[in-house]
Formats: sequence, structure tokens, C-alpha cells
Amino acid sequence: MNERSTEIRSLWLSVCQHGDAKAFEALFSICYPKLLNFCLMYVLRKEPAEEVVSDVFVKCWVDRAALLEVQNPEVYLFVAVKNQALNYLKRFSHYHLVSVGDIDTDDMMNSLYPERDIERRELMFKMNQAISLLPRQCQIIFRLIKEDGMKYKEVAEILHISPRTVQTQLFRAIARLRQTLRPYLEQPSGMKPSDRTPPDRTPSDSPPSDRKLPAWLPLILLLALH
Repeated sequence: MNERSTEIRSLWLSVCQHGDAKAFEALFSICYPKLLNFCLMYVLRKEPAEEVVSDVFVKCWVDRAALLEVQNPEVYLFVAVKNQALNYLKRFSHYHLVSVGDIDTDDMMNSLYPERDIERRELMFKMNQAISLLPRQCQIIFRLIKEDGMKYKEVAEILHISPRTVQTQLFRAIARLRQTLRPYLEQPSGMKPSDRTPPDRTPSDSPPSDRKLPAWLPLILLLALH
């Protein structure tokens, strides 16, 4: 059990055993952002997603005495949010899947190189766009494992599928992302395949910094090419 899971478990016990309001607030603060992003993969708008997640926490507080035996509170919360989101969709079936909001990674770039910031933003946009185009289950599995750091077994419990299916779906998601993003990552500094060297400049004339991927790309490479 990692440090985050241990902390969540400790807070959960304080809430269930002692009705500790401060522990409940801390639990909410730790879990809410990831649960909201997870919920957004089922419902369309931020408002109803916030309502779904909040309703789950309210129900947990009301039923706290009966939840003492829950062994993995974080998985329990994800399952509860998923079920609540599916119930929401039954009532409002005209909503469709959308991607989670942009990743805030401004601190990754040195402000002295605005052209690289533009390249980074374009690649991050392409990556988020590629993820949002995955089949829903592939997208959810990819985000839970690669972004939230969950284990195959935990994701399997949340989605009620086997760990082997989780692994298969993750590999499929990575394969699709690799195919989509490879043209952008194989070009110098994120150059698009359609970009060409100006007539008055040969590739060898380019400065060394323009012929290699920027230092901020390891995360994208990890997600897309491995």
C-alpha cells in the first residue's frame, strides 16, 4: 500500500469510527480532483460531474458507520462515482463523452523559449485529443493507470472486469496513441510531418537544439511510444 493509499485509509477510518469532520474534509480534498476527472469521462459538463462526486461524498458521510469494513476506500469511491455517473446518464442520455480538461504544465517550460512553449502546447493538445478519441473503456483505463497511478487490480475492481482485460485494453490504448502521435514525435522539436526545411536552409544548417526533442518531452514519449 503506497503513502497516498495509507493516508486515505487512515482518514477513512477516522471518518467511519469517530465521525471526524476534519478528516472528512481532508479526504474530500485528496480524492475529489481525481474523482471529478474520472466522472468527466462519463458525463459531459463540469457542473453535473461536480454534483455526482459531491453526492457520493454526502452519501459516504451519512452512511459512514456502515462503511467501516471497506478495505480500499479509494476504489470504493471510484466505483460509487462510476455508478452514480451511469445513473445520471440514464436520466440524461443525450450527454456524450468528452475529454478531461487541459493539463496545466506551464512550469515545465522556460519562459525564455516561447517557441518551445508553443511546441509543447501543441503536443499536449495532440496527446489529449488522441486520448479523448480512444474508446471510452480504453480511455478510462489509460487515465486511471497512467495518470492516477492505479494498479491493474484496482482498475479491474472499479470497472468490474478482469485484470487481464485491463492490461489488454491498456496495451490497445498505448498502441493507438503511438500510432497517432508518432509523426509528431519523430520530427525535430515536435515538427509536424507537413513542415519542411526552408529552401535557403538545409537540415545540417539547423542549430543542434532544433534537431532533438525538447527536454520536456519524456512524459509524452513515455505515454506514447512505450
